[in-house]
Amino acid sequence: MNILITGGCGFVGVNLVKYLSGNDYTITILDNLSTGEKDYIEKLSLEKAPNIIIDDIRNEDAVARAVKGMDTVIHLAAQTSVVDSIENPRESWDINVTGTVNLLEACRQNNVERFVFASSNAVAGEQVPPIDEKMIPQPLSPYGASKLTGEALCSAYYHSFGLKTIALRFANLYGPYSDHKTSVIAKFIEWIKAENPFTVFGDGNQTRDFVHVDDISQAIQLSLESQKSQGEVFQIASGKETSINDLIEILSEAVEKQLQVNYKPGRKGEITRNYSDISKARKMLDFEPKIELKEGLKRLL
Repeated sequence: MNILITGGCGFVGVNLVKYLSGNDYTITILDNLSTGEKDYIEKLSLEKAPNIIIDDIRNEDAVARAVKGMDTVIHLAAQTSVVDSIENPRESWDINVTGTVNLLEACRQNNVERFVFASSNAVAGEQVPPIDEKMIPQPLSPYGASKLTGEALCSAYYHSFGLKTIALRFANLYGPYSDHKTSVIAKFIEWIKAENPFTVFGDGNQTRDFVHVDDISQAIQLSLESQKSQGEVFQIASGKETSINDLIEILSEAVEKQLQVNYKPGRKGEITRNYSDISKARKMLDFEPKIELKEGLKRLL
């Protein structure tokens, strides 16, 4: 199977390439290296190294060339920061929506069989959890809105053109190769290693569903093979609710010292409570998260 992974030099991409290695996949990466690192891929020292194309998903011609000859496209490339999307919504839209249209069009024109889209829990907005796929999306940020638009485009290309699209709504990811990320666990690990106090926006009682990137990679691989998930959207998460304060306590226990925390006012666009009902992914994809939060954090420290 010939697979194009956009954003393949980024956090999820590097872990996914490593996870898929050893299978009968020929992988090509399209990445502009705005946040990703080519060195991460090279240091994996894979027996079958992926071809890396350094270009941008907003470049229609580059996308068309990259997609040609592919069986499947896994679309990870995105502007993923809620805060950045509020500060510059037009850029967020351009990357996350125009880039997705370019890829879907290239897939249509090149008869690509399958398109796996990395969406986000941010599409749901502030709703009473657990979040499931039947809830009406109410995104709070331009980032969430851009991902919801991507889901809608996937649905349209499935129903209009027969492209086998699958949208995976990722919860809060963590894991190796996340050094450049601004997500909560990535920042906390960075501050622990630098022996800096934590900064928490809000009172710390806000909750998230933390899922290890290997479990995300598992869900993506299942999506490559599934014959009954075309045109569908799935919540991909641990299915467990953890507050930021509880996360800090888990990290304190792991490093055997009480971590110092500075609390600041909450930020716009951020959700108070969030965790997912993953029963649909369990039923239709045979997805089952395997890495508990405490174990996953220990691997990073």
